[in-house]
Amino acid sequence: MHSETVRLDPDKLTALYEQLGETGAEDVVCRAVEEMAVRLTHCERLWRQNDMVNLRKSARSLIAIADQIGMTALASIANDVTEAIDSDDGPAVAAILFRLMRVGERSLTAVWDQQDMTI
Repeated sequence: MHSETVRLDPDKLTALYEQLGETGAEDVVCRAVEEMAVRLTHCERLWRQNDMVNLRKSARSLIAIADQIGMTALASIANDVTEAIDSDDGPAVAAILFRLMRVGERSLTAVWDQQDMTI
């Protein structure tokens, strides 16, 4: 079992709350977390189907969503997935994708924990 460090940028969440207010920011975070969970599952399914074109698209979309709510580690790893696909390195894609899944799960939990804190 690998242990992954999850990095959140609390300044991104604070900025969202300042810009959108509590209700608006919570709505954005909730939608982003839900969408990320769906896309992470979708990425795994695409990998199992060996659909690298759509896996790349799905990983790219994760970068933007993760960045929006301050999931810096997740955004970086999703970028690594796209680079491995571009390099046509199948073993690297598999390894990085499953790292993305581990970090994704922990990041989603961390965002919820961060949201429970006073901002």
